[in-house]
Amino acid sequence: MNFALTEDQQQIRDTFARFCDERIAPQAEALDEAKQYPRALFQELADLGFFGMRYPENAGGTGMALTEFAMALQEISRGSMSLAGAVAMQSLMGTKFLHLLGNADIIERLFKPALRGEKIGAICMTEPNAGSDLDSIATTAKKIEGGYVINGQKTWITSAPVADFFTVFARAGEEKKLTIFLVEKHFKGLIIGREIHKMGVWALPTSEVAFDECFVPDSHRLSQAEGDGESHLRKTLGEIRIITGAMGLGVAHAALAEAVRYAGERKQFGKPINRYQAIQMKLAEMATELEAAEHLVYYAAWRRDAGKPYHKEAAMAKLFATETAAKVCDQAARVFASYGYAMEYPVQRYLRDVRFTLIGGGTSEILKLIIAKEVSA
Repeated sequence: MNFALTEDQQQIRDTFARFCDERIAPQAEALDEAKQYPRALFQELADLGFFGMRYPENAGGTGMALTEFAMALQEISRGSMSLAGAVAMQSLMGTKFLHLLGNADIIERLFKPALRGEKIGAICMTEPNAGSDLDSIATTAKKIEGGYVINGQKTWITSAPVADFFTVFARAGEEKKLTIFLVEKHFKGLIIGREIHKMGVWALPTSEVAFDECFVPDSHRLSQAEGDGESHLRKTLGEIRIITGAMGLGVAHAALAEAVRYAGERKQFGKPINRYQAIQMKLAEMATELEAAEHLVYYAAWRRDAGKPYHKEAAMAKLFATETAAKVCDQAARVFASYGYAMEYPVQRYLRDVRFTLIGGGTSEILKLIIAKEVSA
């Protein structure tokens, strides 16, 4: 059993840690307040090759494992959860099905430019009445000559206002099973609806999306056969859960570092507050639980990379890491006391942003059901 990082892994972690410290962290507050998509940093990460890490070299990527990708994303999340959410969407959910199922034209015209940061992708799955319950997805795709007509509503679509293309899950065929389609932003009948104003990740736009008699040519049905969408999606959910756990680790590390720094500077009754047991206990518990969460996340990633069953471990990692991250951010704010409620310190942003990780990839309640089913099998 060897827990040491390889030379390549250490280099990746160091590269993205340095990028976080030098480029992301100094801009994070301003990005948040501006509530604008972080396009400049998005492009810098594209230039670093981040978007191609999970794709093979012959597709324009660098062919790295999920473990290395999670390490890089963790460091990005330490600087800005808004940026992390944007680039996670671009690197996995927004482009994976294009690479997996797209034809030559889609690969050359949309997928490869997306890896270079020239195009932005989004995924349309969640609906007003369908979140974790995939069976409730109601968007339909009716076959007509030359393609399909899509009708329906989607919500909580990350990056929708700035996206160039959308991977859409809709019901098609006689059995009305989930099928994957690609909709480009200029397609008639695609409607970008109201933006959803959130308590956190302010620089990451999230909107409703509607399809009103939206025609999609046959070439843009990504599914090889009508109804294969759910199987493809379930294969991806494990990876989504692992990287969401890694994002939780990133923001929690930032919160813990701020709490440690502040506790060493803030004085009460003649000495720094980190000299009092009440604060020491908080810091010790935060650090210990965060260390445990990190091991769970990277154990799940290792299992995925080693070709071992990993869906139970991915659910466990996401559940524990994001709940731990939320607890760490809360406890960090408590170390700050009244200043943890002030906008002048970044800990309030960590506390707001961390809730983003509790939702994506499945809520904690859904994950517990999945884990219970796995251990009871």
